[in-house]
Amino acid sequence: MNTTIDGHSEKKSSLIWLFLMALFTIALNYVPYGNYVLYPFTILCTWFHEMGHGLTAILFGGTFHQLEIFSDGSGVAKHSKDVLFGPLGEAAVAAGGLLGPAVAGSLLIILSRSPRVATASLWILGLFMAFSVIVWVRNIFGFVFIPLWAVLILSVALKGGHNTSQFLVRLLGVQASIAVFTQFDYLFVDNAVVDGTQYASDTGAIANALLLPYWFWGTSIALVSVMMLLYSLYIAHRSPKTAA
Repeated sequence: MNTTIDGHSEKKSSLIWLFLMALFTIALNYVPYGNYVLYPFTILCTWFHEMGHGLTAILFGGTFHQLEIFSDGSGVAKHSKDVLFGPLGEAAVAAGGLLGPAVAGSLLIILSRSPRVATASLWILGLFMAFSVIVWVRNIFGFVFIPLWAVLILSVALKGGHNTSQFLVRLLGVQASIAVFTQFDYLFVDNAVVDGTQYASDTGAIANALLLPYWFWGTSIALVSVMMLLYSLYIAHRSPKTAA
């Protein structure tokens, strides 16, 4: 009985900390110099975003050519435009970037339920980041910053212990999941400037491929991201089923 109560209290405390962590992160965006504190996570979320584009392009039969991440937190994933299902595939690739951080964050939050699984998750994430640098990253800033993240993540997995790994996975999961809030304005523009070049925004690209305006797709992406976050929190902190 005591074990069950203690476990329930621990899960409740963990959930509260995740919410506080998320609120603190959102608040930092509105205080002086808060963006400097969040800068490393901004770059990480950009990597999730651009990898979302590239991997979705591969999923739809296209080719992921290269990835560039810039010091202002923007990025671009260059991939073939020839994807399966025509306009629907193009829209899916555009949405893949917007949902990339939310998908990654939700998975990390769910995987953080077990300290041992959290450690394994860091190994997979760190190694995949290193792999992405070798295969896709093609600019100097990306060559420097993404390997630094990979080294940090792998170092925690190797020497940090399961509890430290669990904390880092939760932190990264929260940061990725709330990227939709910290970059909310990007969902509601039809054009964006990346490294001095103007492109159609991701929601603008979806609108160009499909019917309905960019703000409709921005609202839809925001709602899906929120639902994914809430569902991942539910899965990560629900009590395990016991045998009858």
